[in-house]
Amino acid sequence: MSTLPRLLLASSNAGKAREIGLLLGNSGWRVVTPAEAGVGPVEVIELGRSYLENATQKAVAYCEASGMPALADDSGLEVDALDGAPGVLSARYGGPSVRTDAERTALLLRALEGLPAARRTARFRAVVALALPGDRVITREGTLEGRIALAPRGDSGFGYDPVFELADGRTVAESGELKQLVSHRAVAIRAMMDVLRSLREEWHDRSAAPHDLTDPGLPGAGGRTGHAG
Repeated sequence: MSTLPRLLLASSNAGKAREIGLLLGNSGWRVVTPAEAGVGPVEVIELGRSYLENATQKAVAYCEASGMPALADDSGLEVDALDGAPGVLSARYGGPSVRTDAERTALLLRALEGLPAARRTARFRAVVALALPGDRVITREGTLEGRIALAPRGDSGFGYDPVFELADGRTVAESGELKQLVSHRAVAIRAMMDVLRSLREEWHDRSAAPHDLTDPGLPGAGGRTGHAG
């Protein structure tokens, strides 16, 4: 049985959990999903008006439900021609009647119909939040610049990946392993790695008693509403 401290991924999104798990492979933590940790459904209604608020809300909810350190993210697509939309509402773009990634992507392409490449600039933005027992939250942010393609391309990834075009002309869904290096989520999680490594020794062999956390004096750590880019 692994003696690494456990880190709970605060997400029921299989694609996102798989991506984050791979990114945290060298963190020194045993990354577990709610199902693997035996954590029942955690209802989180995202009412925040920013990625920071939503990521913090999710991380805190899962941390409180499990007693474990929990990592959550919130991310979105910001299209300049749409004044930054869909933004924080990316996962709910178009409202409740639009149920799938493919439908949301089609809606986005219709909104940009007729616009030349120069006016299709966009970015992915992600905020990751690490919630610790004792009401502490540390956050980091990452972005990926690009533009919206004229049509979906590629079979990998999820969400808006098939229509988000990188500087080399490929969409994220065509980029394969490159996504793990350049994605907005990868940038944010790499920025969190020093925090996780500084916590690792404090939490080593303590997974069975997570509420014994003492203040490790983390660099860059802040209160629940703090944010470091």
